[in-house]
Amino acid sequence: MSNNKGRKLRDLDLHFEREKERYGHPLPSRELILKTLNEQGVPVTEQALQGLLEITEEENEIFSRRLSAMMREGQIMRNRKSDIYVAEKLDLIKGKIQGHADGFGFLIPDDGTTDLFLSPKEMRKVLHGDSVMVREIGIDRRGRKEGTIVEVLERAIKQLVGRLHIDYGILFVEAENKRISQDILVPKEESMDAREGQVVTVEIIQQPGKNAQPIGRIVEILGDYTAPGMEIEIALRKHDLPYQFPREVETLSAKFPEGVLKKDLAGRENICHLPLVTIDGETARDFDDAVYCERNGKGYKLYVAIADVSHYVRPNDALDKEALNRGNSVYFPRRVIPMLPEVLSNGLCSLNPQVERLCMVCEMNINIDGDFDDYRFYPAVMLSHVRFTYTQVAAILSDPKGDDAKQYAKIVWHIQLLYELYKVLLKARERRGAIDFETIETQMTFNDLGKIEQILPLKRNDAHRLIEECMLAANVCASDFLQEHKQPTVYRTHEGPTPEKLDVLRNFLKEFGLQLGGGGQPCAQDYAKTLVKIKDRPDAQLLQTVMLRSLRQAVYSPDNTGHFGLAYESYTHFTSPIRRYPDLLVHRAIKAVLKGTTYSPGNWHELGKHCSQTERRADEAGRDVESWLKCFFMQDRIGECFGGVISTVTGFGLFVALDGVYVEGLVHISELPKDYFHFDSGKHMLIGERSGQRYRLGDRMRVKIVRVDLETSKIDFVPAGKNE
Repeated sequence: MSNNKGRKLRDLDLHFEREKERYGHPLPSRELILKTLNEQGVPVTEQALQGLLEITEEENEIFSRRLSAMMREGQIMRNRKSDIYVAEKLDLIKGKIQGHADGFGFLIPDDGTTDLFLSPKEMRKVLHGDSVMVREIGIDRRGRKEGTIVEVLERAIKQLVGRLHIDYGILFVEAENKRISQDILVPKEESMDAREGQVVTVEIIQQPGKNAQPIGRIVEILGDYTAPGMEIEIALRKHDLPYQFPREVETLSAKFPEGVLKKDLAGRENICHLPLVTIDGETARDFDDAVYCERNGKGYKLYVAIADVSHYVRPNDALDKEALNRGNSVYFPRRVIPMLPEVLSNGLCSLNPQVERLCMVCEMNINIDGDFDDYRFYPAVMLSHVRFTYTQVAAILSDPKGDDAKQYAKIVWHIQLLYELYKVLLKARERRGAIDFETIETQMTFNDLGKIEQILPLKRNDAHRLIEECMLAANVCASDFLQEHKQPTVYRTHEGPTPEKLDVLRNFLKEFGLQLGGGGQPCAQDYAKTLVKIKDRPDAQLLQTVMLRSLRQAVYSPDNTGHFGLAYESYTHFTSPIRRYPDLLVHRAIKAVLKGTTYSPGNWHELGKHCSQTERRADEAGRDVESWLKCFFMQDRIGECFGGVISTVTGFGLFVALDGVYVEGLVHISELPKDYFHFDSGKHMLIGERSGQRYRLGDRMRVKIVRVDLETSKIDFVPAGKNE
């Protein structure tokens, strides 16, 4: 076939123009490669495929890279002879491995179809997170679809954190992530002379196979398992959280000035005269937002000024790429892993008191009914007049003549006006029907060794709620502004219950003589009305918990499906660009509209998905750290008895939350009175077959602590005897 004829083949490629836009020298598209393979009807060698597609010698290397990418994504595969064939021809299923601590696992298909069970024998070939191709082989004894791994497309784990063990001279690392059930063998010469029991980071130098365990080399010794702060060091590595800034970021950060420069003021309004204040927690160091309120006729004018991070973090620079990689700041007890370097997060972008700062302002006119008459966004320069804590503001509101109020006499009127506006917005919230679940957050206090002294309930006061309503107002306006101007963005979306969860909830409420309104599509107001009905009942906590669990998680998405819980048709995040990447995207989008342009950072769906994932990653890491700290806190209390509430019911037992100490543990089903207990997921209950004994979510239970396992961060209880 002549080269001219080859050119004609590429000209016939339906996706030639797309390839031409992406590459200076366009290759055959993936679609054409698959079409060509399908037409052959049999596997072909790479050399034969190159001939069919007229790949020149100069194109060989880049064409091989394209084939490798198609293999990683499960579009094509190679047989034992390295011949290439279309994966779909073999009815293979592509997905990711989800491991289990007991050695088995599951394939989570990319197309969202039913998970496939993978036996421990199959799981020996892979590690948690690997991308694979699986063939369905039948149904296992429990009625689950079962699969066998045909091809590993991509290895997910290059490094992991765990504890080194030495058994009869054999060194191996037990992964901290319990979804990785395989031990990593470590040759003596690759051990860095780490000691038995130490926490280490190990690099995988040989991935597992059908007849081979994974092998690794130790690249970092973190230290002893119970050393102060070790739980955070482990969580950072276990969840692959970026915790060190790349050199390019450090270099760029060193160039920032200490304060606002004169040239930065161009095109900005000066609102330094407004007595804006920040209101945050006692330990806060990064101040995203400042507020000010004044009268506007019978209504109010609310200013919400937000740190203008987008002025300093430019699209696609080193700072921006690392901020996107992190997605958000991660907050651990006594330590923060910031999204941005401290020179910005605690310095130049933080709205510290009595220094000029660049900001984006949402200025809102709100009437006496809590509705927005109008609003506007603009870049400005501001000055925070006072840094308040929630405790101080709560004290001022409760005692306008007290010491705190006297100290800030010139600003007290403005705080009181903010509170007045808060009550107006609160009534509007109630009319809107937003859901307000009463949840208990906790706060840990630590001793000098970094271990928990106490776990205390964190009480939200009106100062917390006041700031929350101000931020909600600005977020709603930001969403409305971008939607009105047809500027794509990432919305903060929260969908209502799935039909399946709704049915379960309705059946559960029916047992208590309750009914959730709204038919097949309830709205937030229907939930809110039911919450009002149950709030004074002794079983209110149980009912509220089941209602909360019926809802889906909030995510970031360019598809505006509304926010169910807050009862907003359109909602986004604008108020925390120092610690959330989606907010930074929203700021850039607003600035683009103000300039009459459009902001296009790339694939909005992929950005939303990534930011949702980094948020979940941070939450999981935070839970791991808190669980370990709570275990350490309770290890000296084995044998003690506590009253508690059943917080979760599962097929294998009951989780009980202890009164006063806010710690959860498991009463395994085998520890319950001798009987066959059956799990009713719809009723959140374990029921004894012979005795009829019932254990239900929300029931009170007295338990004794019998085991605390620091390695797995688990606490085991047994039912306490009558005299205990």
